[in-house]
Amino acid sequence: MVRQLSPWKVLTRRKNLQPDGSEGDTKLNRVLGLWDLTALGVGSTLGAGVYVLAGQIAKDQAGPSVMISFAIAALASLLAGVCYAEFGARVPKAGSAYVYSYVCIGEFVAFVIGWNLMLEYVIGTASVCRGISLYLDSLLNDTLKNTFAEIAPMNVSFLGSYFDFLAFGLVVVFGVALAFGVETSTMANNFVTCLNIFILGFVIVAGAVKADFSNWTVDPSTVSANSTIGAGGFFPFGFEGTLRGAATCFFGFVGFDCIATTGEEVRNPRQNIPKSILLSLLIIFLCYFGVSTVLTLMLPYYIQDVNAPLPYAFEYVGWPVAMWIVTVGGLVGLLASLFGALFPLPRVMYSMAQDGLLFKFLGKVSPRFRVPVTGSIVAALFTAAIAGLFDLSQLVSLLSIGTLLAYSVVAISIMLLRYMDNCEVDDNPGQREVRASETTSLTSSSERFTFGSVCTQLFNVHRIQEPNAISSRIVGVLSTLFCLIALGVGVLIMQAHSLIASKEVWALTLLVVLVVLMILVIFLICLQPREARGRLFRVPFVPIVPAISIFINIYLMLQLDTWTWIRFGVWMIVGLSIYFFYGLPNSYREMKRQRAGWQKLKYSDRL
Repeated sequence: MVRQLSPWKVLTRRKNLQPDGSEGDTKLNRVLGLWDLTALGVGSTLGAGVYVLAGQIAKDQAGPSVMISFAIAALASLLAGVCYAEFGARVPKAGSAYVYSYVCIGEFVAFVIGWNLMLEYVIGTASVCRGISLYLDSLLNDTLKNTFAEIAPMNVSFLGSYFDFLAFGLVVVFGVALAFGVETSTMANNFVTCLNIFILGFVIVAGAVKADFSNWTVDPSTVSANSTIGAGGFFPFGFEGTLRGAATCFFGFVGFDCIATTGEEVRNPRQNIPKSILLSLLIIFLCYFGVSTVLTLMLPYYIQDVNAPLPYAFEYVGWPVAMWIVTVGGLVGLLASLFGALFPLPRVMYSMAQDGLLFKFLGKVSPRFRVPVTGSIVAALFTAAIAGLFDLSQLVSLLSIGTLLAYSVVAISIMLLRYMDNCEVDDNPGQREVRASETTSLTSSSERFTFGSVCTQLFNVHRIQEPNAISSRIVGVLSTLFCLIALGVGVLIMQAHSLIASKEVWALTLLVVLVVLMILVIFLICLQPREARGRLFRVPFVPIVPAISIFINIYLMLQLDTWTWIRFGVWMIVGLSIYFFYGLPNSYREMKRQRAGWQKLKYSDRL
């Protein structure tokens, strides 16, 4: 008689990565090196944000302290980056956070993360294309807008006012280029990214020449003529404004995670993926920090141009040639962002299709070009339609949900993986990287879950050195509890901020209790036995670093508006319909069980 699996065991079954040679057999072409990956991460992140974001935050949120806002955001991004870096070394597979969560948490969570990564890359690519179109249109006196509005007007409330043929065409051209030649496309991206960094270097050097430190100590009496621009000085909006600016700056670092989707197209991925993630974050931070510093030194924060701060700054100081160099640099940066945003989408679709969670034709790899050609073209056409049809001003915030959710799951996966007894890591490249159990059951005949055994292991009374079934389950429960407490702290800070600031007793007491519980949970996790130290890249100070990353991501997700969550809910309804009606009965785990002799058992009986 064949064993039946409960619905919970089906949804939480984990992926088993088989031994696959030195770096793993893959149908994709391993052509990317360290500098290719770094350029991909920098290009996908250092686009419109560096040319627009710094001026907006300086004028409306942080003033001259915008440089500190970027430093805080960089630290938060680094916490997520090191988690990605460890998984990139452990599991060098295409799919990024999707694969990581499939290995450590389970199939259902993996699908949710993969589906949200697709949302992130689709909206990200479409918004970049719209940005390029609007940027060019501003140089052409709205010629494109007037022409497209005459040719293809759209009178639907939730669509754009016209079909943007330029945005549509850009996605198609870049998508086809990626589908038929990763190596050539990467060379072009490297050139564009290097040109972008050169232009930003010019901005920093030229801006430093025209710097005036008196702009950081503006006379409050001069500023007070406009009550909306703060009280002057380096912190015109207070340090609270600097923190609000940091939350906005965080989204300027979104994009480096596309490096993690290239695991099967990288030479020596165990070394190159961690190095490129950390190196790209360093370059991105230096550019943001340098640009925001000279921008607020060239002219006072309260007269910044929020749409084109850098060109306006050089026009303000009387350097028109520099203004046009920066204007061209903005276009170059947007093109590099377009490549970086479009590149990972078909890789995530490929990985999910290989596992059976998406339609199999999306994972078909061209034997000639060794890239998922069909998936790349489908992704490009779908994204092109979104870019052409929609006015993305209300959809851009959807970028943050998918990204922050993926960041959180990767941090949780690192925490679970470090304390997991059935997820072994071998530092020998000739052996398998990760061995996961066929089901999520952690119990064995020799390890019984009783109240006494759980309490004993909770405080690790016997000082056990190696993870076992009970300790792994305890870490899983404590990690879930930490996320719930972090959610409570975030909601309390948002809803009762004024009460906490005014030292209301009940609000302060509740905040202290929740913070103490968070610290207690982390302490109990630290008591549990963990895996032996390996030679691969590892996140330092686990579980503290992943815990901080999780809290920051949850808090930032709570900042999003209600309509963003409603749109997110619609996207998830579509995705879950695909999963339950197609992905679940056709998934990689299910097909493997069928090959093992379960093929005669009906899907309904198995559940």
